[in-house]
Amino acid sequence: MRVPNNRVATRSAAVAARSSLTTLTAVVGTAGLAAAAANPGLLAAVDQHAAAVRDSLHGDHRPLTVAALAGYAEGMRDAAREHGWEPPAEPIDWSEPDWVLTRLLGVCLLTRALDPRDLA
Repeated sequence: MRVPNNRVATRSAAVAARSSLTTLTAVVGTAGLAAAAANPGLLAAVDQHAAAVRDSLHGDHRPLTVAALAGYAEGMRDAAREHGWEPPAEPIDWSEPDWVLTRLLGVCLLTRALDPRDLA
């Protein structure tokens, strides 16, 4: 039995989106959200960035998805790199994160709200 090509592509895209968010959470989200929980100023900034991401993805009108959040994060990272941003090579100093890291942390916060089965 052959699987139609469109099902393979969709499955691959879904796997790539989940992988992208899982990696983002491991690299940025886990430590960043822990730091935000201990720092009210950082938490407020992350909340504002998460709200902006939700608004840009029309999250108030339709549910956010793994694909939408992964696409947003990847596109934002690509645009930031085109403008000279480089991800930190060392552990991130969450006492003064840059705009890009704070925005990515907002994506991680929104990712936490997704159904965990969507990320498995």
